[in-house]
Amino acid sequence: MKYYPRAITSIFHSCLQQFPSVLLTGPRQSGKSTFLQQQAIGQYVTFDDPLQRDFALNDPNSFLEQAEEKPLILDEIQYVPEILQYIKIQIDLNRNLGKWIMTGSQQFHLMTNITETLAGRIALLDLYPFAVKELGDLNKTLEDILWEGMYPEPACEPQKQEIWLRSYLQTYLERDIRQMEALRNFRAFEMFIQLCAARHAQEFHAAFLARECGVSQPTIQAWSKLLESSFLAIFLPPFFKNYGKRIIKTPKFYFVDPSIVAYLTRQPAKGSLLTGNMGGALFEGLIISEIWKTFANCGKRPTAYFWRSQSGLEVDVLIQAKGKLWPVEIKLTATPSMAHLRPIQQFLALAEDEGGNHGILVCRVEKITKLPGNHIAIPWFAFSEWLETIIDNK
Repeated sequence: MKYYPRAITSIFHSCLQQFPSVLLTGPRQSGKSTFLQQQAIGQYVTFDDPLQRDFALNDPNSFLEQAEEKPLILDEIQYVPEILQYIKIQIDLNRNLGKWIMTGSQQFHLMTNITETLAGRIALLDLYPFAVKELGDLNKTLEDILWEGMYPEPACEPQKQEIWLRSYLQTYLERDIRQMEALRNFRAFEMFIQLCAARHAQEFHAAFLARECGVSQPTIQAWSKLLESSFLAIFLPPFFKNYGKRIIKTPKFYFVDPSIVAYLTRQPAKGSLLTGNMGGALFEGLIISEIWKTFANCGKRPTAYFWRSQSGLEVDVLIQAKGKLWPVEIKLTATPSMAHLRPIQQFLALAEDEGGNHGILVCRVEKITKLPGNHIAIPWFAFSEWLETIIDNK
């Protein structure tokens, strides 16, 4: 399979020149191992190999000696978190930059171990599945992306889409979830995932999900953390500053990859995705995912929110960058109208100096188009490029 360069490459190499260690996290099959092997920067060891796990656990000092003068890449570090304290000792003895490179497919306890053990010694980066601009010369249509998804394997080999998704979800449910938490009601968890897919791009109401799944609200909250910690889901928080007396306090829920939603909601065919009842939600979720990926590829945590006022005014996304709040509306239309701009205009009037100097409509126009009031319509495939211009990389 052809390798497609990743947008995170620049910030990754920058971190290697500034920190003794770098941790690259992200969902399974997002391309972390392939990315590191393509960099050709050191010896590669995967803890998916039980022999390597045993070696690291039983004789950690000898295991780490194999690094010698070259960097050591430790793939799936969450399987051997005990090795982190020995890496800390090695770093404190010799703070060679870019010496220790690690990957992990889950955040959960791994992040706690990292922050406690290697604080100040490590750069933390996230590698998500492909962003739109990373698809290169694959010439994907919007329907292709929503149906085939952005994970490298099905994106590059779309004939594998159905069996890959089925296998991926089965592996996630049977392997990762059982390792992360001893589920008492596995069938209820499967129902929870399906209900979340049906409510993709909607507010996340734990009480409703608890009733439908027959479990408690604290259980639903714990399960939602599992989805987020394993990079399957995004929770878009509400923005709380008192513009228009906001009353919405629950986050909105999105699966990171649109193909998972299409699969779990049993969409009948690629050609009917955009015209079906999930079309708008799938499109909105794709753009939210692009926001998360763009921030991650710049080495930053996303600062994005949704906003709804007591009067019902809603802006799909507020992006906080360069000291401003940039309102973004996400619409499936290819024909922008003043009605699409009304929430943006009303928000900027309320925000005054705290708002950006224009609003954004992300839609299906073919090129960047100026709109009344200094606002702009941006094609969905060009949105991440605009976002990069307002993310401060300094």
